[in-house]
Amino acid sequence: MSKSSLRNPQRARRYKHSPPGTAPGAINVPDDALKPHICSFIYNLDDFTETELFSISEIRAQLASFPDKVHWIDIKGFGDKHFLEQLADCFGIHRLQMEDVVNVYQRPKVEDYKDHIFLISRVMREKDSQLINDQLSLFIGKNFVISLQDRYEDPLDPVRERIRHGKGFVRKHGSDYLGYALMDVVLDNYYPILEHLGERLDELQDDLIVNPSREALNRVLQIKRELIVLRRSIWSERDKINDILRSAFPHVTETTKVFLRDSYDHCIQILDLVESYKEVTASLMDVYHSSVSNRLNQVMKVLTIISTIFIPLTFIVGLYGMNFAHLNPKTGDPLPLNMPELYSQYGYLGVCIAMVIIVIGQIYFFYKKGWLTKG
Repeated sequence: MSKSSLRNPQRARRYKHSPPGTAPGAINVPDDALKPHICSFIYNLDDFTETELFSISEIRAQLASFPDKVHWIDIKGFGDKHFLEQLADCFGIHRLQMEDVVNVYQRPKVEDYKDHIFLISRVMREKDSQLINDQLSLFIGKNFVISLQDRYEDPLDPVRERIRHGKGFVRKHGSDYLGYALMDVVLDNYYPILEHLGERLDELQDDLIVNPSREALNRVLQIKRELIVLRRSIWSERDKINDILRSAFPHVTETTKVFLRDSYDHCIQILDLVESYKEVTASLMDVYHSSVSNRLNQVMKVLTIISTIFIPLTFIVGLYGMNFAHLNPKTGDPLPLNMPELYSQYGYLGVCIAMVIIVIGQIYFFYKKGWLTKG
């Protein structure tokens, strides 16, 4: 596995915070921000128009020309500060809300402000075995939805296709249902991520039992970090949807709230999956430590057997290594009790045979006990 796939999803992208002391509501566009790409979807049950826009004046003209249709203004890229300020003035967006849009590290939330609702969702997706954590900001009004993202890539194509081909209920309902549809796609994107995480956990479980390597442990820790990011995001997403269901937002109909209850159930399901996978990662950590401990025990068992075999041999060698005199140094008489076998013709051969018999006997004893065959 490459080093990039082991990176912390939170560290994979550095967010630029406003300097301390910055005035509230300041719009600080990053230097590497992408140029805004604006796409407009105007539709009702019988008609649909998709156009690319380049200025606020074109947006105003479309809103004035088709007041009875739903307008989805899809904006990708924050590289034009003047455009963002004009957008805020055109739709009555508070400067604090626009600041939250540009600072793309916000948690999921919902705010009611005058003639629109402001929502933030965390968009999770995988790219090159790395978890990408983006922000989707939505402004939902009476007949419009404004979506803002700082990247060009997003998972919202299923909603675009439904609008283009008139499938589903998007073109049969108002702007609030479009907002629900966008949030629902964001939630649906969690499932393939969790499915992939589950497959990775299954593979790691087998690897940790067979080969508890440091690399496998790093992969478990990486998945654990990703689960923490997912849990933090989906927990706030659940609270956001719950706030919508419990509050009386003027632009959210009871019909749409029925669908939002289904999204709330999806949040609960995702949370359950995340929690269960977190327990699996904890158990895999235990498996790793147990496997490493078992390996160490196997090594210690081998060393212990070897040491046990050489203990009696070392005793014999040490015993016969003592320098006892064969003759009395004063009288020259033999000393018959001072290891007479050392001076026998077959003394050396006898000691070697005895040592071999001891080794064979120990090995046979260990074999009968199962210490040489069992793990």
